[in-house]
Amino acid sequence: MQASKIARAWFGATALVVIAGLAAQIPVSAGTTGGTFQTPAGRVANLLAFFTIDSNILVGVGGLLLALGVAGRSTLSGVLRLTGLVGITVTGVVFQVALADLYDLHGWAAFADTMLHKVSPLMCVAGWLLFGPRGQLSWRVLGWSLLYPLGWLAVTLVRGAFIGFYPYPFVDPGINGYGGVAFNCVLIGVLFTGLAAAAVGFDRTFTRRDEPEDFAEDELAADPAEGVERIRDAGTY
Repeated sequence: MQASKIARAWFGATALVVIAGLAAQIPVSAGTTGGTFQTPAGRVANLLAFFTIDSNILVGVGGLLLALGVAGRSTLSGVLRLTGLVGITVTGVVFQVALADLYDLHGWAAFADTMLHKVSPLMCVAGWLLFGPRGQLSWRVLGWSLLYPLGWLAVTLVRGAFIGFYPYPFVDPGINGYGGVAFNCVLIGVLFTGLAAAAVGFDRTFTRRDEPEDFAEDELAADPAEGVERIRDAGTY
């Protein structure tokens, strides 16, 4: 019971980190002048174009459902958990490797950046390693989770071709050419798939370890003769 309370508190805190990061980022984006989008509403709506924002939303929703104890154990819950976990991990890794040095942020922008690119990924991954929940992931769940990065990429490239906006330099054909964009996307796709496969393998391994030992089977195995007597006593044939 105590472990369950700690887990819920952790998931709730993770959701709060996401909420705090988004709450800081929205006015920062609304107040930024110049660029492709000329209105505050357009700039705020454009936040959904960023993989970072989308992944954090998935983590926040998943964490909130787990904190409230209403996540369930359906395939949809597993897909939400795995997609958020891997998406936010890729967010943290790619940001540190390719994007961290591109910006010099201060004030609320720096706070939002820290929450969404650093604290959220660390808390999500640590929470999953420590508290699970286990037994949610499968290869089928992995297959469904791949729709997220593929869908994001398709929308980003098609939308970018029409309006000329790409959220990250590595998916901008004007900077890298379509060949370079394809190469970058393959690398990130391999990273996403590899992390997802590792998460599924980890989950299945530790789920098996947590299952009852064989002695429980002996305890539950009924004696055939005893079973017959019970049936007769119940008046059922």
